[in-house]
Amino acid sequence: MKKYFISAAMSVLLAVGFTACDSETDEKPGGTAIEKMCGYWDVQVDAVDENNEVVYEDIFGSGIIPFYTYNTADNSSTKMWIDDLRNDNFWNIKFLVDVNYSAMTFSATDVVYEEGQYEEEEPGKATVWDGKIVENGGLNLHGKPWDTIDFNISFSDDPYPENYGYHHYHVSGLRHTGFTE
Repeated sequence: MKKYFISAAMSVLLAVGFTACDSETDEKPGGTAIEKMCGYWDVQVDAVDENNEVVYEDIFGSGIIPFYTYNTADNSSTKMWIDDLRNDNFWNIKFLVDVNYSAMTFSATDVVYEEGQYEEEEPGKATVWDGKIVENGGLNLHGKPWDTIDFNISFSDDPYPENYGYHHYHVSGLRHTGFTE
């Protein structure tokens, strides 16, 4: 009897095991609608004048900071999140930008990036222009071609330009490689 019980139990386990591996859909795994624009970036932030000439290199003294670009939940081909991860190295931004995927460019005008801390405060707004991602546009630490990101950004509540003589910020860098200097 014990032999029949073990045999029946094995049959049931095998049947369950094989049916658990059946595919429920015909969809193939793959990337997002803006796959080549999404990534983890190592960027530097410089303060620049109206002509994009650097006034202050690495203005916040943060060196290379982490920065993310990623797709929306609905997998839009015309929108992308940009996010500095709230790491206090730049401006604590996270907002959607408009994307032209075929040109690998992005921009945004007066998007709210932060709610005011107090009821009477207006939310901060940011404008991004000349944003672009270039495949193999730079070289990594080993001299191999690597993707680059580059854009200009200004903030409605930025108190520094009039005090320090610059116009906006220029953000540029390479896709994160995992290598360090």
